Amino acid sequence: MGTVNLFKGLGVALVTPFKNTGEVDYSALSNMVDYLINGGINFLCALGTTAETPTISYFEQELITKRVVAQVDGRVPILVGCTSNCTTKVIERLNKHPFKGVNGILSAVPYYNKPTQEGIYQHFSAIAKESELPIILYNIPGRTGVNMTSETTLRLAVDYKNIIGIKEASGDIEQIREIIKNKPDEFSVISGDDPITLQAIRYGASGVISVIGNALPTIFGNMVHKAMAKDYSAAELINSKLENLYRLLFVEGNPAGIKALLYLMNKIEYNLRLPLTPVTANTMNQIREELKKIEA
Repeated sequence: MGTVNLFKGLGVALVTPFKNTGEVDYSALSNMVDYLINGGINFLCALGTTAETPTISYFEQELITKRVVAQVDGRVPILVGCTSNCTTKVIERLNKHPFKGVNGILSAVPYYNKPTQEGIYQHFSAIAKESELPIILYNIPGRTGVNMTSETTLRLAVDYKNIIGIKEASGDIEQIREIIKNKPDEFSVISGDDPITLQAIRYGASGVISVIGNALPTIFGNMVHKAMAKDYSAAELINSKLENLYRLLFVEGNPAGIKALLYLMNKIEYNLRLPLTPVTANTMNQIREELKKIEA
C-alpha cells in the first residue's frame, strides 16, 4: 500500500479528554481510540486543533502520542500534529518527538505572524527537507490568520514528494476544486470541514479529517464511504440528517461542541482547558435534542 493511500476515507481529529482535575484522562483517551476504530474509521489524527494542542504541554504531547500509538496497535494509520509559527521549532520537534509507530505528520500554516505566500512555501520547504515522515499540509485560515493559496499548495505538492496531501479547511470550495484539478496524481486533498465534505468528495477529495466523527464514526463514516463510492443520493440523505448538528458543534467553537456531544454520549467527562469554555446550557440542550433524533 502506498503512503498516500493510508490517509483516505474517514479520518478523525481526536479530542483530548481531561479529568475534572484538569489532567489528561489517558483511560478515556484509550477508550476513545477503541470506540473510533470499532466504529469503522480509516485513520486517526492526534494533537490537531480539536485536541486543544496549544494548551497541552510538550511532555503531555509525548505521552499522548505514545498512548495513541500503543492503543491503535497498527489497526489504522496515525497522523500526529506538528505545528508552530517558528520553523525551527517544528524541525526540532521532528527530531525529538517519539514518532515511532506514526505514519505521517499534519502541519498547519504558521499562525499569528502572518507570513507571505513565499514565507509559507519556505516554511514547509524547510520542514519537508528534514522530515522522515510524510507530511499533510493543513490550511485553516480562520485560525491561522492567513490563507495558503492554491498556487502555494500546488507548488509544494510538485516540489516535494514527501508532502503527500493537504487538509483543506479554508471553506472555499473553489480553492479546493482548483487544487484537485491541478494537483499531481499522488497528492491527496482531504476535507477539513464536516459540512462541505460531501461536496468536496464529489469534486475529487479523498476523504475528511473530521470533528463529528469523534462521536458518530459509523454514521458519518457511512456518509463518507457512500460519497466515495459515488452513491451520492444515499450520502446526501445521511448528510441532511446531520446538518443541524454540524452547525451546533461549531456555534460556540471547537472542541467545546464535540466534547459536549461526547459527554452526552457518556464517552468523556466534559472538561476543556482555558481559554476554551463549555457551551451554554441552551446549546447543550439543542445538541441533546439533535442526538435524540439521530438515535431514534
